[in-house]
Formats: sequence, structure tokens, C-alpha cells
Amino acid sequence: MSTSNNPILNESILNDLSKDTVIFISGTPCTGKTTVAANLNDYLSDNGFDSKLIKINDFAFENDLVLGEDPDKFYKVIDIDGLNECLNEEIDQSNGILIVEGHLSHLCEGADKMIVLRLNPSILRDRLEERDYAESKIQENLEAEALAVCSAEAYEIYGEKTNEIDASDKSVEEIRDFIMAIAADKMECPVGSIDFMGWLLE
Repeated sequence: MSTSNNPILNESILNDLSKDTVIFISGTPCTGKTTVAANLNDYLSDNGFDSKLIKINDFAFENDLVLGEDPDKFYKVIDIDGLNECLNEEIDQSNGILIVEGHLSHLCEGADKMIVLRLNPSILRDRLEERDYAESKIQENLEAEALAVCSAEAYEIYGEKTNEIDASDKSVEEIRDFIMAIAADKMECPVGSIDFMGWLLE
């Protein structure tokens, strides 16, 4: 499904989109979450919605939820329980559409729709290398993507509210429109419909 070049279809989806829906966008690092979320937020704002974007990593820092740094993997350790509590306070105070973007978002509660962006590991490797990830981190993220770790973790909390979108062959606008269609209950992309397990066997 592509709605980017179909203004009539886009208008129909916007008409059916709840003005106070909460959308979480998660996925393995470098799957396109930040770019897509920003595009979605701008598009909704330009079309008359009261839309707000929360970047989960920035939100964690702003609320002093960083517990330290993992000595082996060199990433920040976040207080997930505290993050969940603070985020849900923000959701309770929100009167418009709220988009929460980031790798930790699927570990928190409060979304009406949980979106996990997936990416073919071959493409993901190139993106991780471009951002100068260490080889050990590249392998860790590639294996997590092939095994659908984010989707599995999201499903534990959200069940059928969890949707996967294969971003491998889609533009930012196409992914954005998929998310809007899912949020408006016009389509479903259930967990398990994307399979990158074959990459592990290559």
C-alpha cells in the first residue's frame, strides 16, 4: 500500500485518525525511526492536527533517568520503570496526537498503536557502518534485527496492537503513510509477517 501520491486516500485516513491517539515507533538502531517520526509529526501538524513528538532518549536525559553506563557495551543504562512512569504522566497530560520515537519506547506502556520498523540486515549493516558503530555492536544489532527482538519485546506488552513495517524498500513518506493507516485502523501489519531469519544462515 502506498498513499503518498494519493491525496484522496490520505484525506480519508486523516479523517479517520483520532485526534488524541498515541503512537510509539521503535526498532533496532538505524532502521529510520527518527526520520520517519519527524516526517509524520510535521505532516500531521501541517494538516491541522495538534501533534507532538517525544524522542525517548532525550526524554530520559531530561528527566534524569540515566542510571549509568554499561562497562562492557558502553551504552547508557536507563531506568525503564522510571521512564515508563514519566512517559505515562506526559501521555495523561496530552490533548493531541503524541508520537514517541526511540529504541526504548516499546518497553514502555501507553501506546494506542505500537509500530516497529524492520530493515533487511544487509541494508542495516551499511547504515550502522556509516554511523561508525563498532563491529561488535554491528553484529549485536544485526542479530537482534534478524531475530526480531524489538517486535517480540513489543508484543509481550502490546499484543495485537503491535505492527511491523518493512522499511527496506519504502520511502520515508510511504512508511509515514503506513503508520497513519495503521493508526486510523485502515490496515494491519501483524508481528510475524516479516522474516529476516534467513540472514543468519548466509
